[in-house]
Amino acid sequence: MIIIGEKLNATLPAIKEIIQQQDTDRLVALAQQQASAGADFIDINVGTGIGSQADEVQAMQWAVSAIQERLETPLCLDSADPVVLTAGLQAINHGPAMINSTKAEQASLDEIVPLAARYDAWLVALTMDEAGIPKTVEDRLQAAAKIMEAIDQHGVPRPHLFFDPLVMPISTDISYGLVTLNTVSALKEKYPEAKTVLGLSNISFGLPARPRINAAFMHMCLYSGLDAAIIDPLDDILMAAVTTGEVLVGRDRRCRRYLRAFRS
Repeated sequence: MIIIGEKLNATLPAIKEIIQQQDTDRLVALAQQQASAGADFIDINVGTGIGSQADEVQAMQWAVSAIQERLETPLCLDSADPVVLTAGLQAINHGPAMINSTKAEQASLDEIVPLAARYDAWLVALTMDEAGIPKTVEDRLQAAAKIMEAIDQHGVPRPHLFFDPLVMPISTDISYGLVTLNTVSALKEKYPEAKTVLGLSNISFGLPARPRINAAFMHMCLYSGLDAAIIDPLDDILMAAVTTGEVLVGRDRRCRRYLRAFRS
């Protein structure tokens, strides 16, 4: 399981403050905490909703440079703006980059997929289009087919593609969990070279005891074939669910990671 640390997101008040103040020490400390907890990538979203596009470009350049100066952990650049993404990609000087994200909307595919090709970046692709998030597995697969056509056209290797089947809160519709799980399975069957990723904790939004729901959903997602998750790596319950889930579905040869985690 590839873990993408979600905590450096400017929609959160504490992170918005760090971005606005360009507090390098706090930024790097939070990135380091996530890396030490097991994050394979650190997601960076600098969109505070305040200021101009130029401000966001500068903030992305600063954040990427500050983190890469002190950490080896690869970065996931989180923006829908190709100008901001380009600035972040140009600032990266080591490790694979990940772009988060594109979707099955022609303008997005035309602008962001070529960036993944040009910078040899991994690409998160949301299985949604201009009409929004599809309600059915079949409609999400149609969006995935359009995305796959675009990455093949632009020469992005299929193993670099991470389909995001999308997680909606079950508090709003009890069927959403099953739709997501079935979409993960269907994508793995139809496009075995590609990978899948989820912003997993959205499943429990609006409900009490969220860590319990998230951990149970993690086990189910692993069984369905999930390859990566955008989560809080400082959440011990959820990270334990990754370790136990991987050993149960046969991804942990000789239970080595499980035993290592148990001993530590």
